[in-house]
Amino acid sequence: MEENHEGNPQEEFEQPREELIKVTGMYKDWFLDYASYVILERAVPAIEDGFKPVQRRIMHSMKDLDDGRYNKVANIVGHTMQYHPHGDASIGDAMVQIGQKELLIDTQGNWGNVLTGDRAAAPRYIEARLSKFALEVLFNQKLTEWQLSYDGRKSEPVNLPVKFPMLLAQGAEGIAVGLSTRILPHNFNELIEASIKHLKGKNFTIFPDFPTGGVADISNYNDGKRGGRVRVRAKINNIDKNTLSITEIPYGTTTSTLIDSVLKANDKGKIKIKKIEDNTAAEVEILIHLPNNISPDKTIDALYAFTQCENSLAPLGCVIIDNKPEFLGVSEILRRSTDHTLYLLKRELEIKLEEFEEQWHFASLERIFIENRIYRDIEEEETWPGVIEAIDKGLKPFTKHLKREVTEEDIVRLTEIRIKRISKFDIDKAQQKIEALEGEIARIKHYLDNLVEFAIDYFKKLKKDYGQEQNRKTELRIFEDIEATKVVIRNTKLYVNRKEGFVGTALKKEEYVTECSDIDDVIVFTADGKMMITKVDTKTFIGKDIIHVAIFKKKDKRTIYNMIYRDGKNGASYIKRFSVTSVTRDREYDLTQGKKDSRVHYFSANPNGEAEVVLVLLRQVGSIKKLKFDVDFADILIKGRNVKGNIVTKYAVKRIELKEEGVSTLKPRRIWFDETVKRLNVDERGELLGEFKGDDRILIVTADGIAKTIKPELTTRFDEEMLVLEKWVPKKPVSAIYWEPEKERFYVKRFLIENPDKEEKFISEHENSYLEIVSTDYYPMAEVVYTKPRGKEQPPNDEVNLEEFISIKGIKAQGNQLTSEKVKQINLMDPLPYEEEEEETPAEEIEVVDEENLTEDKNRADAGKAINGKASENSESQTKLFDE
Repeated sequence: MEENHEGNPQEEFEQPREELIKVTGMYKDWFLDYASYVILERAVPAIEDGFKPVQRRIMHSMKDLDDGRYNKVANIVGHTMQYHPHGDASIGDAMVQIGQKELLIDTQGNWGNVLTGDRAAAPRYIEARLSKFALEVLFNQKLTEWQLSYDGRKSEPVNLPVKFPMLLAQGAEGIAVGLSTRILPHNFNELIEASIKHLKGKNFTIFPDFPTGGVADISNYNDGKRGGRVRVRAKINNIDKNTLSITEIPYGTTTSTLIDSVLKANDKGKIKIKKIEDNTAAEVEILIHLPNNISPDKTIDALYAFTQCENSLAPLGCVIIDNKPEFLGVSEILRRSTDHTLYLLKRELEIKLEEFEEQWHFASLERIFIENRIYRDIEEEETWPGVIEAIDKGLKPFTKHLKREVTEEDIVRLTEIRIKRISKFDIDKAQQKIEALEGEIARIKHYLDNLVEFAIDYFKKLKKDYGQEQNRKTELRIFEDIEATKVVIRNTKLYVNRKEGFVGTALKKEEYVTECSDIDDVIVFTADGKMMITKVDTKTFIGKDIIHVAIFKKKDKRTIYNMIYRDGKNGASYIKRFSVTSVTRDREYDLTQGKKDSRVHYFSANPNGEAEVVLVLLRQVGSIKKLKFDVDFADILIKGRNVKGNIVTKYAVKRIELKEEGVSTLKPRRIWFDETVKRLNVDERGELLGEFKGDDRILIVTADGIAKTIKPELTTRFDEEMLVLEKWVPKKPVSAIYWEPEKERFYVKRFLIENPDKEEKFISEHENSYLEIVSTDYYPMAEVVYTKPRGKEQPPNDEVNLEEFISIKGIKAQGNQLTSEKVKQINLMDPLPYEEEEEETPAEEIEVVDEENLTEDKNRADAGKAINGKASENSESQTKLFDE
C-alpha cells in the first residue's frame, strides 16, 4: 500500500501500459529518397545533353508546339506542365534563364536584362520559339529514348540527342542535398575548336567566357574542378582625373548590386566618391565621379578591394552519369560530349543508310514488277495466298542482285500499286531514281568510313552558320594582388597622448598624428624601448611616454628605425638600426636587452633608410676628457629588431642632439613593368625600367600624341595604349613624326619635357592628326617609303637622320615638314650609336646598403662616411631628445 501526499492510503490499481510503436522502418529511407530525387530530377544536369529535367521538358514542349511561329510563354509553360510535376513559376523562371542566354530560344518581348537584373515581363506578355540552332542540334525523334511522364499519360525523352557541348556553352548552377554544381559558361567558338582538336587527337584547353564580359583571372581555374577559383573583375576606365567609367561588370553581379556595393563602401569610408550615375541601357555604363585630390588609380584598386567590382567564383563540375552524380573537369566533360556527338552522328548516318537501302530495295522491286509485267500473273488467281505465291514466283528470276530476300510485306506493297501508276511508269525515270539512291548510299558509306572527318566538318559548319557573332566577351588576364591597407581611403584621424600612453581616433583633444582608416595598423614605440603594433581603434593603451607613432606598413623594408638606448639603470649605451617587416599584433616587443630601467636616448624613423649624424653629450663624471663627440648612423649596419647593437659609450649620457640630417643608405629602387597586368613592381616581373632615386620619374608617350612623366608609384594603372614607357632622362630628347591633316604633310619635331608635372599633347589638335612614329634615341633614324607615281618607276627610299634633320625645339612647336612627296610608309630604323656620358662621382660618397640584405655581417661595419648628393627629405622622421 502506498500513501499519497496527504497520508491517505491509495488503493492498488494497474496503470495502463503505453504501447511503443517503432516507426523507423517508415522513414529510414525517406531522406535518401528525397536527396536522390533532388539530385537526379531537379538540381544537377545530365552529361548526355547538359540539361536539367525542367530544361529538357521545356525544350521538348517547344518542339511539340513548334510550327515556325512564336508561342506565348504562358502556353509553353502550360504545355510543359504535362511533363513537369511542379508549378508554373519554376518552369517560367527556368525558361527565362534559357532565353536570356540567347542560344536555344528566339525571344520576343521583355525578357529581362542580365546586366541590370531587371525581371522579365509576365509569361502572358512574352513569346518564344526554338532557334534554328536548337532545331539543328537538339532533336531527332529516331534517336530519342522515351519514357512515360510522371502521370503516365505522355511520353517524354530520357535525354535529348544533343550534338554539341551544350552544358559547357550555357553553364549550370544547382544546389542539391549534400552537393552542388557550378559549371561556368564557355565560348561557343572555342568549344567547337576544342572539340575539333579532340577529334584530331590533339590537346586543348578551354576557359570560361561570361555574357556580362569583364576581365577574368583563370590562373587557378583548375579545369573547373573542385578547389579551383576564378577571379572576375569589372572593366573600369579612367575617363579623366575626376571620373571613372564601368563598362563591363563581373559575372554573378548586376549593375544594381554593384552600385549598392560601391555606395556601401563609400558610407563605410573605404572609398570616397562624389556621386554615381547609372546610364546602362543595351550596354553597361556606370559613371563614378570623384572629389578633387582623390587618385583615380587608387580608387580603381579600392573598388576591386572593397566592392563587387571584383568577385571570386568557385567552379564545381558535378554531372549525372548513369543515374549517379560524378565530379568532372570541363576538359573531360568536353571530351565525353564530343564522343557522344560522334556516336549520334554515326547513328544518324546508319539510320539514313537503312532508309536509303530500303528505298532502293523497293524501287528495284517496283521496276522488276512493272517492267516484266508480273502483275499479269495474278489475273487467274482466285485466292490471296495464290496472288502472293504468283508474284513471288514471278519475281524470283529477277531478284538475284537485291541486297536482301523479298518478304511477304514487300509483295503486299507491290499489290497496292495503282493501275494509273503502272500505266504511266517510265523505265528511264525509275532507273534514274535508283541511281540517285545508289549515289546517296555510297555518300553515306563514305561518311561512315571517314566518321571523324565528317564530325569535324559538322562542327565547322556549326561555327560557320552560328558562330559569326559569338566572339569572346571576357578578357583573360592575370590579376595583381591588391593590399587593402594600401588603397583604403584614410577617412579618420589618429591622435596620441604621449605621456599617458594612449593612441586612438577618439582622442580629439590630444596630439594629432596622421590620417588613418579602420583597417590600418599602428606601430608605437615608447621611451622604455618597447614596441607594439595594434589595430586602429577609438582608444588603446600602449604604455607611458610614447616617442613615436605611425601607420604600420607590412613588409616595409625601406623604413629604417635609428635608435640609441641605455642598457639598464647604469649600463652602457648602444646604437642600432633595424626595420620592422612583420610582427604579431598586440604583442609587446622589447627593443633593448630587457634590463630594468632601460631607456631610449635617441630615436628616429626614416622612410627611405636615411642615416643622420648625431652629437652625443656626456655627463661630467670623474676624469672624462671628451664630453661630446659625433656618431654617424651610416656606420651602423641595418639588422633585425632583436639585435643588441654596438656600444656608443660606457659613460652616462647627458643628451643626444641631431647634428646633420642624413641621406638614404639604401640602394636606389629597381622597378619593373609587367606587361601582363600592366603594373609596376619591384618583384622582378616583366621589363626592367631602371633604378629610381627619390626624384626620378617615368616617361610615357601614348598613341594619341601625349607626353607626360609620372612618379614611379606601384599603384599606378597603365590602361591607355603606350608607345613609350621608360625611365625619364631630362636631357634626352623625344623625336616624333606626325601627320598634319590641314597641310596634308608629315612633320618632324624633337623636344624635351620641360614641365614634368604637366601632361601635354605634342601633335596637332586636329581630330584627324595622328602620331606615325616616336623615338627616345639620341640619334634616331627613319626610312621613308614613297608612293609610286602612275606610269613611273618606284622612287628610292630615303633614310632620314632626325637629329640632323631638325634641332630641339619646344614641345608646342610644329616642327619641319618631312617631305612634299606622297608617302606610302615610314619605318623606324635602328638608331646610330651614341655613347652616354658617365656621371661624375662625387668626391664624398657613402656605400649604399641593399634594403633586402639586412644581415648581421660585422665585417661591413666600416661603410664609407661621405654623403652622396644632397640630403633627402626626412619630413616623416620623428626625433625625440631625452635628458637624463
